[in-house]
Amino acid sequence: MSAKGIVQSVIEEVKSVLAKAEGVLSGEVTAERAEAVGRALTEAVSAGWVAGFRSWLEEQDFEEETIQREGTTYRYKLDSEKEFLTPGGLMRVRRRVYQPDAGGKCFIPLDAAWGMEGEFATVEVRDAVLFSVALSTPKETETLLKKCALFHPSETALKTMAKEMGGWLEEHEDKVLAEIRGEESLPEETRVLCASLDGVNVLLAEEGKKRGRPQERPRGPAETRDSSTSYKNAMVGTVSLYGEVPEGECCPRRLQTRYAARMPEEGAATLKAKFERELVDTERGLGDEVVRIALCDGARGLWKYVDETPLYDGYEKLVDYHHTSEHLSKAAEAIFGKGTKQSQNWYDKYCVALKGEDDGPERVIRSIDYYAQAKKLSKPREEALQCERTFFRNNGHRMEYARFRREGWPIGSGPVEAACKSVVKTRLCRSGMRWSRTGGQHILTLRTYVKSDRWDAMWQKYKATLPQRSLSEDT
Repeated sequence: MSAKGIVQSVIEEVKSVLAKAEGVLSGEVTAERAEAVGRALTEAVSAGWVAGFRSWLEEQDFEEETIQREGTTYRYKLDSEKEFLTPGGLMRVRRRVYQPDAGGKCFIPLDAAWGMEGEFATVEVRDAVLFSVALSTPKETETLLKKCALFHPSETALKTMAKEMGGWLEEHEDKVLAEIRGEESLPEETRVLCASLDGVNVLLAEEGKKRGRPQERPRGPAETRDSSTSYKNAMVGTVSLYGEVPEGECCPRRLQTRYAARMPEEGAATLKAKFERELVDTERGLGDEVVRIALCDGARGLWKYVDETPLYDGYEKLVDYHHTSEHLSKAAEAIFGKGTKQSQNWYDKYCVALKGEDDGPERVIRSIDYYAQAKKLSKPREEALQCERTFFRNNGHRMEYARFRREGWPIGSGPVEAACKSVVKTRLCRSGMRWSRTGGQHILTLRTYVKSDRWDAMWQKYKATLPQRSLSEDT
């Protein structure tokens, strides 16, 4: 179809819509009338877009009575209309339907030609709405699009698209990510690679034990401590690249961070495997001079995994400073009492020692031992202080903050701590939300592409897998 024909279709439809709004368009300018004119123009733009695109499609439809497809003869059976959601809005298209001589599934050449076999929303619409659903709920996306877009998918349609895309990514993600990583270039100024892992609780729609204090009121025999929901630990991993320390600052500049996230799984085997592939591919693009660091909080399970995995041999290993400072604060409160001036002074003194002295952890332990003997602490405070002493004793060899700062290396696992909030909690832990492991994973996977600045690269891989046909192939 020529451009002239498309233009004619658009103009006729726009004229028709605006003619119906003649009463709104005439008259004095007021705020209310301006708003009404804007709505009329929006409707006209949508109608014109749909009319132009539909006329182009229908003009291209196959007109033969029979076609050959994959060795089978198909004969024209009827014309059928189908509704599609396009960037211009809903569009009804009349297409020719063909069926094999022996019966069976029908074939619609036009749908196949523009990649819409079995689809409702065009690939452009899917791109936009899935990006939005990764960031906000389907209901919020539905509301937003009604205010600012020509296409208005329902909440149900949005959930269906997220489920379908999540399933596709679950099946193809390893291949997609490997290809993306192979095409990416890493920052030339990279001096440090930092690998971090952390966990965050997610409320699952599956049975588990209730948390919190037991109820003290009398309970009937039918009441139990079981619940239809349960909190489980999702896992997040970050691979961050750092450059030099900017002048006047003490922390190196973060150049890039890639994210991985998985819903709760016993042992987090899937997350660890994906995380390790990310690390290996990243390391291939870096020189031997780039320092490798494993930086996590004090969770024993994480450090057991790091220490027992050969991939991390040769990595510098550090407990997150901010996690350590929390334990230091608890030790100060156990010694001097919560909220006291002495507690604050002791905490400040040993924060400086940890970051500035090579023997900082040993000094903390010596001070704890001194006050454990010198002060008559209550049993609870004595037990709390011994708990913190154990933390510093077990992790002291991973607290070389002074050396890391001299080298210009990071001492905090900020990216993974932030990821627990920005990737998981912000989207999955809103009030009243309960997730299946599959449904939650669909959203987490989409969010990791957004947060890793890989959405467009992923979408190109997705589009490349869509069937590519032309009407001329069916003869």
